[in-house]
Amino acid sequence: MMPPPELLTTVRGTEVVCAGVVHVYPGEDAPIVALRNVDLRVAPGEMLAVIGPSGSGKSTLLALLGGLMHPTAGVILIGENDMTGLDGRELARLRATELALLLQDPLQNLLPYATAMENLAFAQRGARRRRWPLRWSPDELVEAFGLGPVARRPMYRLSGGEQQRVAIAGAMATSPRVLLADEPTARLDPGGRDAVIDNLRRAHELSGATVIIVTHDTALADALPRTLGIAHGVLGSERRAGRRLAVADRGGSVQLPPEIAAQFPAGTVFAVTVEDGVVQLRPERAVAPEPGARADGEPNTDGPARDA
Repeated sequence: MMPPPELLTTVRGTEVVCAGVVHVYPGEDAPIVALRNVDLRVAPGEMLAVIGPSGSGKSTLLALLGGLMHPTAGVILIGENDMTGLDGRELARLRATELALLLQDPLQNLLPYATAMENLAFAQRGARRRRWPLRWSPDELVEAFGLGPVARRPMYRLSGGEQQRVAIAGAMATSPRVLLADEPTARLDPGGRDAVIDNLRRAHELSGATVIIVTHDTALADALPRTLGIAHGVLGSERRAGRRLAVADRGGSVQLPPEIAAQFPAGTVFAVTVEDGVVQLRPERAVAPEPGARADGEPNTDGPARDA
């Protein structure tokens, strides 16, 4: 389904777009707002991480980008595909060709009793059926990702790092324009994490695809050229080529980088001045945090937080 013409003309040359995206989950006592007016632009071939703690909204954002859910409000574009209006058949076509989704558990992306070679061939079936141009054969992917020693072994006999490498190769098997990855280093030791980072970079270099990764792993985020921070359902701080930036949302709110926000409890009053185009914030009155509150102003909880 094509997006509205007036939106398409403003985002030409942009591979991934979120415009005013809101997502609300039903709650027992009140609705849970997972995303609040998210605006995002990702250029073709960019590689970036969206980083945030559990409950920040990053997994919801990935699910919406992947068409696993529809947003409560707003528009999401992948290329010229309006994700908010695609039906099941159109989504299946998109995931078999232009859009690859790498889920957190490698075995969610793979056939556990099939070999690496068989998994790569299976990943290409939908693309071949739809006559989508494929850039690599399974043999070429095995060589590109160094899978030769394990190519004939079933997935259940491989280590977690090896499974993740096959999963990344499988995501590239369809020659996608966009690759979405959900916490690809979450279950790995430092050595496995570094190997996954190298393989994601390899996939990006080989394909030129736009790569968006959601993670809470700072080492993974720091390894990418662009990082967006998300907290309380709002995209805030940004880092590009080592520069720390902040993003203003549609309501004029600006999130401070986490290490700066931690110095000022929620409720701190700032004087705002603008001189020669430079905006300055000067704290005038600090509010003491409530007992048991964290540095970000949220109450402590005894149980693990749910990642919205």
